[in-house]
Amino acid sequence: MGALSSRVLRPAGRAEQPEPASGSGGASRWSDAGEDAAQGFCYCPGGRKRKRSSGALCYCHPDSETDEDEDEGDEQQRLLNTPRRKKLKSTSKYIYQTLFLNGENSDIKICALGEEWSLHKIYLCQSGYFSSMFSGSWKESSMNIIELEIPDQNIDIEALQVAFGSLYRDDVLIKPSRVVAILAAACMLQLDGLIQQCGETMKETINVKTVCGYYSSAGTYGLDSVKKKCLEWLLNNLMTHQSVELFRELSINVMKQLIGSSNLFVMQVEMDVYTALKKWMFLQLVPSWNGSLKQLLTETDVWFSKWKKDFEGTTFLETEQGKPFASVFRHLRLQYIISDLASARIIEQDSLVPSEWLSSVYKQQWLAMLRAEQDSEVGPQEINKEELEGNSMRCGRKLAKDGEYCWRWTGFNFGFDLLVTYTNRYIIFKRNTLNQPCSGSVSLQPRRSIAFRLRLASFDSSGKLICSRATGYQILTLEKDQEQVVMNLDSRLLVFPLYVCCNFLYISPEKRIENHRHPENPGN
Repeated sequence: MGALSSRVLRPAGRAEQPEPASGSGGASRWSDAGEDAAQGFCYCPGGRKRKRSSGALCYCHPDSETDEDEDEGDEQQRLLNTPRRKKLKSTSKYIYQTLFLNGENSDIKICALGEEWSLHKIYLCQSGYFSSMFSGSWKESSMNIIELEIPDQNIDIEALQVAFGSLYRDDVLIKPSRVVAILAAACMLQLDGLIQQCGETMKETINVKTVCGYYSSAGTYGLDSVKKKCLEWLLNNLMTHQSVELFRELSINVMKQLIGSSNLFVMQVEMDVYTALKKWMFLQLVPSWNGSLKQLLTETDVWFSKWKKDFEGTTFLETEQGKPFASVFRHLRLQYIISDLASARIIEQDSLVPSEWLSSVYKQQWLAMLRAEQDSEVGPQEINKEELEGNSMRCGRKLAKDGEYCWRWTGFNFGFDLLVTYTNRYIIFKRNTLNQPCSGSVSLQPRRSIAFRLRLASFDSSGKLICSRATGYQILTLEKDQEQVVMNLDSRLLVFPLYVCCNFLYISPEKRIENHRHPENPGN
C-alpha cells in the first residue's frame, strides 16, 4: 500500500491552516483544533478562551473581545429567577360567577320581592342576619327555601343582588345613586363590611344633589360619621354656594341646626342669614316654584307681600302656616340685624318675626350699650366658649382672587369700628377711631378688647373643602387706630376664591344686663 498523503481536507470556504509539526502531540493538537474549528473555534498559543460577538471563540487577541460567557450565564440565571406576572381568573371571580351567578351546588333558595336567589348557607353565614337564623332554634334553620320579608321601602331587588353578591367576592362597586338602597339592604342583613363601604362612598360623594338624602339615610341607619360629614358640608356651603335645589330639600330640623351653629360659614352679615331663611321658607311653602336663584328673592318678597295684605296686623310666624318655621327663626342672632338701620327697617316691614321677639332684643342691646358707654366697659377679658358660640357676630367675605382687600361690617358695635384688611398674605385687624367724621360715633377709650375667631377656606366645584385654616377663639386688645396681624397665610391655602368667615364678640349682652342690675354687690 502506498504512503498516505499528509494533506488535510478542509471544509469548503474555510482558509487552509499550516501543516502541523511531526509527532503525536502536534497531530493530536491539530486534531482537536480541527474539531473546534468546525464548531466555530480556533486555538492560538498563549490565549485564554474568548467568545466573539459573532458566536465564534478566538484566542489570538484576548483583550480585544468582551468576556461574555460568565455574563451570559448570570443573565440566564436572572431570567430563570425573575417571576413573570400573568393575570389569571381569580378565585373570587370564579366563586362569584360559578356559585353566585350560576348557583351551582346551591343548598338554599332565598326569595324576596318576587325574585329568587340560589345561594349557599356557608356563604350566607357571613351575614349576622342569616348566621343567627341558621344557628338558633328558628324553623328556618332546617328549611331549604326561605321567604324574606322586606319592611324597608328603600330596599329593592338590585340592592339585594349587590348585598348577596358581596358575600361571594372581595370587592363591590357602589354607584352613588344606589348607595342608600344598598346601605338599607346591608343593614337589614347585618353586613358590616358592606355598611362600612357604603359609608365611605357617601362621604366621598357629598354634593348639593346628595347631601340631604345622605344626611337623612345616615340618621336612619346609624352612620354618625356620615351624618357629621354632611352637616359640615352644609355649614360650609349653605351661605357660600346658595342653591334653589338645596333650599327646597332642607328640612326644618336640619335648618334649625345650621342656623343655630356658630360654625355656619356666613357671607356678609346676619341680615343675609335672615334673607336666606326667608327664601328657604318660601320654597317650603311653594315647592312647585321653578325659577333661578336670582329670581328667588324677588318672588319671595312678592309672595309674602300678598300674604301681609290678607293678614294685616299679624306676623307670619304667628300664623298656623308659619308656626312650624318659628323654631328655625328663633336661632337668628337678631341683635346683629337691628344694629343696622337698613336691616332693622326691612325686618320690621316684612312682618315675619313677632314684634315681641324684636322688643326683647332692642331692650337687651340698649342696656348693653349703656354699659359700654357709661360704665367704661372695655370688652371681653376671657374666653367663654359657650358664650362666644351662642352670641358672637357671624360675618364673612369672599375673596375672588389674590390682591388687596379692606372692609368693615356695618352696624353699631358698641363704639368699636373694626377694619379688616387682606394684603400680602396677611389678615390684619385695625381699630379705626380717629378718622371718624364725629367723635361720638366711636368709643374713645384708650384700650378696647374683642373676642374673635377667624376661619379661611376654599372649596372645589362640588363644595368639598380643599383647604382651611382657623385661629380658634382669641382675645385681642387694641389701642386707638392700632392694627394687628391675626393670620399669615401660606401658599398652600391660597386657592381662590377664598372665603373668610369671622366671629366677633364686643360685649356679652347677658353678662352686661346682670352687672347692670347689681353693679356694686353682685352677690345680692
